[in-house]
Amino acid sequence: MRQTKDTVWQRRGISWIWGDAALAQVCSANEVWSLRQLLKNVDQWPEDLPSNENNALVVAGLDGVLDLLEPDAAEVWLGDAIKNAILSFQSFYETDAALIFWLPSGKNRIVINPATDAVGWRCAPPHRDTALDFGRILWGEANEYPQEILLSEVRDPVGLFHLRIT
Repeated sequence: MRQTKDTVWQRRGISWIWGDAALAQVCSANEVWSLRQLLKNVDQWPEDLPSNENNALVVAGLDGVLDLLEPDAAEVWLGDAIKNAILSFQSFYETDAALIFWLPSGKNRIVINPATDAVGWRCAPPHRDTALDFGRILWGEANEYPQEILLSEVRDPVGLFHLRIT
């Protein structure tokens, strides 16, 4: 999978981050939206975004909802509600803002197949042996486009960045 040290993910596109240092670069705790706020604002986006000098919206709670749903229901919900929210956000802000999902457990839950660059989400117990196919569900298996986010001071990836979901 390609990697980026560029900070473009802080201003554009869709990202899924799990590194504390990455989160600290884009927002403070009081600027983070709940997943409920995100879904409530679909097609009613604010002119001013709360984070990164009006360049980003950081959302927490996606991992919690995925953990509560059965894998089949989670897949449908991701492909319907979350993808719709992403597409609506992209349509409203075009390329002038970043939607960032904060996934504190993402380092251990996001799995990348090194042979195909397919990205999955490892489900919580009792479905630990199941992975949701993020790439297929959210970006139509365009696996050449997501990039691992690297910070200069951190060697391991702290997230994934996708410039535009279609």
